[in-house]
Amino acid sequence: MVTLTINGKQVTVLEGTSIMNAAKQVHINIPHLCYLEGLEPEYHCRVCGVEIEGEPRLAPSCVRQVSEGMKVQTNSARVRRARRMIVELLLADHYTDCPTCERNQTCELLKLAFELGVKEIRFEGEKPHYELDETSPAIIRDPNKCVLCGRCVRVCHDVQTVSVIGFVNRGLETMVSTFMENGLGNVECTNCGQCIHVCPVGAIKEKSAVDEVWAALADLEKHVVVQEAPVMRASLGEELGLPAGTLVAGKMHAALRRLGFDTVFETNFSADLTIMEEASELVKRVKEGGVLPQITSCCPGWITFMEHFYPDLIPNVSTCKSPQQMFGALSKTYYAEKAGIDPARIVSVSIMPCTAKKFETQRPEMADSGFQDVDYVLTTRELARMIKEAGIDFASLPDEPAEELMGLYSGAATIFGITGGVMEAALRTAYKLVTGKELEKIDIEPVRGLDGIKTATLNVDGLEVEVAVAHGLGNARKVLDEVRAGKSPYHFIEIMACPGGCAGGGGQPIGFDMALRGIRGQTLYAEDRQLPYRRSHDNPSIKKVYEDYLKEPLGEKSHHLLHTKYTKREVV
Repeated sequence: MVTLTINGKQVTVLEGTSIMNAAKQVHINIPHLCYLEGLEPEYHCRVCGVEIEGEPRLAPSCVRQVSEGMKVQTNSARVRRARRMIVELLLADHYTDCPTCERNQTCELLKLAFELGVKEIRFEGEKPHYELDETSPAIIRDPNKCVLCGRCVRVCHDVQTVSVIGFVNRGLETMVSTFMENGLGNVECTNCGQCIHVCPVGAIKEKSAVDEVWAALADLEKHVVVQEAPVMRASLGEELGLPAGTLVAGKMHAALRRLGFDTVFETNFSADLTIMEEASELVKRVKEGGVLPQITSCCPGWITFMEHFYPDLIPNVSTCKSPQQMFGALSKTYYAEKAGIDPARIVSVSIMPCTAKKFETQRPEMADSGFQDVDYVLTTRELARMIKEAGIDFASLPDEPAEELMGLYSGAATIFGITGGVMEAALRTAYKLVTGKELEKIDIEPVRGLDGIKTATLNVDGLEVEVAVAHGLGNARKVLDEVRAGKSPYHFIEIMACPGGCAGGGGQPIGFDMALRGIRGQTLYAEDRQLPYRRSHDNPSIKKVYEDYLKEPLGEKSHHLLHTKYTKREVV
């Protein structure tokens, strides 16, 4: 243990603690810009500088470790002047289009300038003039707004292990870019969007479909249907002024109707459908000696990662489409038939916590309905903007249900939105398919929580089924390397690209906060416990779609509409 003094207060902390973290223990927050909890600090910005007695220079508190007897001032006149100067210099080079910027309500640079008392910008810098990177179908990079904090580089390299962006050039020409400046759409980017979460300004954002959806809603010739991902009910409220983790499923349905959507359904319905197909596929592989372990396919970010870096594992991946794409295919076949609507008139919109879903809809194989299965994807942030633009008082809306045909869902579907949820939902149904009995302990605790890799063993009629759950592509890589080496003991593996699963998807409210992602997950588990159906195979709407249309899991029509194939992608 080490004892030091911070702003006159004595504090004792573990040796090796940074000054910044030591200050938190005496309730002092040191301003910072490039630092992000959970990522290795690299002190690019120097905003977190502090004064240490006996030292001539300010020290970056994010990396400087404490020492016995150290005396630190975090708020001296010298420190305040230096911080304001740094922020002024950043603003001198920064485009000040704040009213129209994507991040004008969540910009950390703007917030920092206000908190540090910056009242004027005394310098005139040379504004950069780089072209926007719009090569990706999901993400736009604006290098002109970049403050070179390096957060996006670190999350891409250290957390996701994809490493498609980095610093290029030197001196005043330094910028963040892709290999040979090819653009995100031409490198191994998985479109996960974690770079958006960690960017403090508006240099990275999703490619918006808001204008296209407004146009479709205004077109009287179109019939616009909408689906909402499971985790939306636990995160949308944050963007609209409600406390984190507020369950807003009913208000969300009501808001979508008031926006003008003709039919409001639920992705939870097709999450249950995914379980019926995926659990059946797992049971078939186990019984018939198919390729194991079977790996889930719900996450398009993980699928793209696999196609780039692990194409040899394609036989291990479930052939099931994601719930989004299953819904899209059925909206233009099953629903069109039931409602008597020409599928050419149907516009299928999905509300997702995920930027990679925008890429997924454009995959050429996602058109088994005879049309593009899903036409537009809106993120959580985009839907919130539409609700605000329409002047809807979201908090005061009554709770309304989704349409029953493709809107009823089970608790198993709801927990899709948090890491481990797909695994738990699949095991609830796989157990029934194998044994003919219901799983007695329906809450499978070992696959819950935010540990990067979780494992469990489930006894299924005498067979010890080994399962693993990984979230974040860096953790996925560890599990996949075992599979590739032939050392994996698992029968079934769930992988989600984003830390926390969909609760931390690239389209969620801005912030790289794992505790907040956990709160959203707890909301989903709470809804699961209170729903009348907790297993996908108990959902009456799922029984009906098989009776009336699909006939059976893994059947001919199911295979055509609900399953797909994957592509080996060349690594640049």
